[in-house]
Amino acid sequence: MRRLLPILLLAALPAWAQNDLQPLPAVPPPPPGMEAFDAALEPQVTIVKTEKETREEFRIKGKLYMVKVTPAVGPSYYLVDRQGDGNFIEADIAPNPVRPPMWILHSW
Repeated sequence: MRRLLPILLLAALPAWAQNDLQPLPAVPPPPPGMEAFDAALEPQVTIVKTEKETREEFRIKGKLYMVKVTPAVGPSYYLVDRQGDGNFIEADIAPNPVRPPMWILHSW
């Protein structure tokens, strides 16, 4: 009896699964205004390796805004330019950090 039940279930599975198959719907088009991809908004990452550390420099539109430093010994840390004035401070990057939204509203 123990061997018969799994065999019956496996035999009935293909017939049961085929009855519920339906074609997938077509992929909807992107929303208006999102058709063109703007590569300038993607961050540019430059990796600089030395014997003592590895630095990953993150830039948007050519402006450096964050540096990830991975020393040869020890944990990695981040230096972030929060105000956009070129002064970098060490940032805590926790698994679930609370970060307020920061947008550039106007620049000249």
